[in-house]
This record gives sequence, C-alpha cells and structure tokens, in this order.
Amino acid sequence: MRRQFIAGLLLACSLPLGSAVAQTFPSKQITIVVPFSAGGPTDTLARILAERMGRSLGQTVIVENTTGAAGTIGVARVARAAPDGYTIGIGHWSTHVVNPAIYPLTFDILNDLEPLAYVATNPQLLISRKDLPVNDLKSLIEWTKANSDKVTVGTAGVGAASHVSGLYFEQKTGARLRFIPYRGAGPALQDLIAGQIDMMFDQAANSIPQVQAGKIKAFAVTSKQRLKALPDIPTVDEAGLPGLYIAVWHGLWAPKGTPREVAAKLSAATFEALADPQVREKFAALGQEIPDPAQQTAGSLRAYHEAEIKLWWPLIKAAGIKIE
Repeated sequence: MRRQFIAGLLLACSLPLGSAVAQTFPSKQITIVVPFSAGGPTDTLARILAERMGRSLGQTVIVENTTGAAGTIGVARVARAAPDGYTIGIGHWSTHVVNPAIYPLTFDILNDLEPLAYVATNPQLLISRKDLPVNDLKSLIEWTKANSDKVTVGTAGVGAASHVSGLYFEQKTGARLRFIPYRGAGPALQDLIAGQIDMMFDQAANSIPQVQAGKIKAFAVTSKQRLKALPDIPTVDEAGLPGLYIAVWHGLWAPKGTPREVAAKLSAATFEALADPQVREKFAALGQEIPDPAQQTAGSLRAYHEAEIKLWWPLIKAAGIKIE
C-alpha cells in the first residue's frame, strides 16, 4: 500500500502543473468581470453566458461589475488576477481597442490577457433624422460634402464607437463633420428623432426599433452582411462606401499565464453556450450576431483583436482623441 502511495505521489509530481490543475478545474465558483455597470448590453451578454457556461462546467459562474475609467479598471482587474481560470473577463471593441489607444494603461492589452472566445458582434447603422433631404448612401455622402463643417453628428462621447465611426466616415469620404458629444447613445438618438441633429452612427441593437417605427432613416449597416432584423437595409459595400466596417464586438479573456488546459475548458464551455438555441435566441433579440464556430476560437479572437488594433489605433491617434 505504501509503495502504491509513493508511486502515485511520484506520478503526480511528474505531471506538468497545468495538467494537474486542469484535472480538478473547476473546483469552485468562477467570476466573469464586467467592466461596466449592471443592466447594459455587456452585462446582459455576460449573464446569459454565465448561466449556460455554469451548466457545462459544473460550477456556478457569477458576474461581477467592476466599473470606472470607461472600462479600464475592470479589464485591469482581470489582467492582474491569479492565472487559475477562476477570474475571467468580458470586454469589447471600446475596452480592448479604443481605450488602449487613449488611456495610459498599467497593463498590455495583448500580452497580459489570454483570449478565450469571440462571442458576439453588433455592427453600426448609419442613420439620420427622418426629414434629411436624401434617401440613399451615395446621396448622403454628396450632401455631407456639400455641407462640410455644418453637418451635425451625434456621438456617445469622445472615443465612443459612434465617434470613431464618424471619423472613419470622414477619412473614407473626405467630408468634414461637426461632432456633438452626448452622455451616451440614448440621448443622442433622442435628439436625432427630434430632428435636433442630422445623423449618427449607432449600434444596431439600439436603433433598430426606431428604424422599424419609421422615426429615423437608415442608410447602411457597417458590416459585410445585412442584418437579419433589417434585411432591407443594404451593407456599406452595397450602398456605395465599401470597407466601412465597424462593429462593437465582444470577447472573453483570462489572465496571461492561465494553464492551457484550463483555458481550453473555459473556451469549450463558451462554445457550448453559443451553440445553445436559447442563448442564440436571446442574443438575436439584443441585435447581437454570433460568429461562425470557426471564428469563435481563442486564436481567431487574437488575430481579429490584433487586426482591429492595427486598423483603429492610427486613426484614433491621428484624430488626437483625448480622455474627457
């Protein structure tokens, strides 16, 4: 018996630490850190995923809201957490692409985090007040050029997706816009409906109901595919401004150094959640599109994240966007 115990001990000691940890993972509650307040779109997605992932992992997965500094505090918490798989984070285009270009972060957005899964994307809609005197994207571009520096564009604040989308529009078309910052996309959209501003870029999930109600015009969706919820709205490629792609996409990350086998279990639980018909239905109701399975992988998230940084950092820095 003593010999069997010693043999077992020697075998355990000979296993790589990651393998030994992975065999018992998870043995306790897992936390998904949301870098924004409760009730927002990122928080909602996290809670949908947490419930379904918990069933796959056999442990409770809770959501913890760690807010502040446009999401950088929550992301920093994940980057500094113990790399054991019990603290992971959800983030999106603003927290993982825009913020690192304008905030003096105390961590490296690429090297201090371990990608787990690319979970959803929400493209923008280019929308305008209902009485704008044009009806298609090509005419809109001509109108903005003819009224340079006069066209008012609402944004959810400096550096928000709505703002960066407008800057990208300027770069692509040569038009000059007057950006009007608001304390969030909601107030900007309300002023657009009221005709107080001319146009804006907005997350599809936020503005779809207003387009469907006929309260605003929609010219194009900033993705390669049309929206299932608004199949009559053309893509930017179809409408005459090819390549104007921008979306608020979400991913899951773990701290750098998380054992590979542990990260693989977390990724697998995420993939199972994203394949669940009920999860897919809930995401669709929020205007969120789930990537194809091949695009959901950690490697795909890493490649896409790097490509987005390469695309957006030069534009953000050239525009001189600063912290408000």
